[in-house]
Amino acid sequence: MGDSSTVVAVDLGGTTIKAARINAQGGAEERLRVPTPAGDGSEAVLAAVAETAAALTRPGTVAVGLCAPGLIDRATGVVRFAANLRLYDAPLARTVADRTRLPVTLEHDVRAATLAEQRLGSGNGCRDLLVVVLGTGVAAGIVSGGVLIGGAQAMAGEFGHICVHADGELCQCGQRGCVEAYAAARAVVDRYRRHGKHADSAADVTARLKCDPAAAGVWAEATDALGRALAMTTVLLDPEKIVLAGGMSVAGPLLSEPVRTALQRRLAWRSAPPVEISPLGADAGLFGAALHALETTEAFTFTELTPEPALGGR
Repeated sequence: MGDSSTVVAVDLGGTTIKAARINAQGGAEERLRVPTPAGDGSEAVLAAVAETAAALTRPGTVAVGLCAPGLIDRATGVVRFAANLRLYDAPLARTVADRTRLPVTLEHDVRAATLAEQRLGSGNGCRDLLVVVLGTGVAAGIVSGGVLIGGAQAMAGEFGHICVHADGELCQCGQRGCVEAYAAARAVVDRYRRHGKHADSAADVTARLKCDPAAAGVWAEATDALGRALAMTTVLLDPEKIVLAGGMSVAGPLLSEPVRTALQRRLAWRSAPPVEISPLGADAGLFGAALHALETTEAFTFTELTPEPALGGR
């Protein structure tokens, strides 16, 4: 393929569908962000993804790379189960292929983000890496001995459902005390609103940390929950580095510093691995989806990229 070829990447999130047309040099030629119509049912979500991908397709576009949360069947391009999106056995890849008439690949969003971090981000060169993606939900990608771990049922990395508080907050998964019930973007906003405050995003909450005790309290509980879960994961996996990615990672040091402190506080007998913010930020899944599409379709490769400027949590 020539230098004029492009791939369309689409990251289906619980709140936002992010998409970009990416060229062979790793630059995003055009971007789209549209609300995810999760409340309108699965057909509306599938149609929205397909229309978003089609809107970015141009002559020279060679493939579409998708990523989505939940239980993903990569071989068939089906989202088997994604609770936040109300998707059950949803033929996402086929729907997009029918609309765009292009080869389409589907990858789990966190695996996609981890692939991008491992190849292009601060995880480059790490053989033992933990990438925690913080968005509408919370999950992790695990690289052990240079291999991205999938697990027996392709469900490895459900970091968001580690219990950090017995009998704590009710999580959407049905358990109580999960990391996701405290540290997901939606949880941060919901818990802040319980104080009678208004916020549209986690970024609204972090902007008020110095002037609003309610915001500071909710954020402290979120970062403490992350630190607790990372301590458990560190003892189990011994990662060389921990990378925080996803929409909430644009908080930068406001996120990484208290998480690093909470992690080290719970590791009395050993040092904590470095905790870094992904340079890819909210683009990690997007560029991972592009990499997966390019490698699967053997279209072209790139080694550099142009991430989106920080826009706040999704």
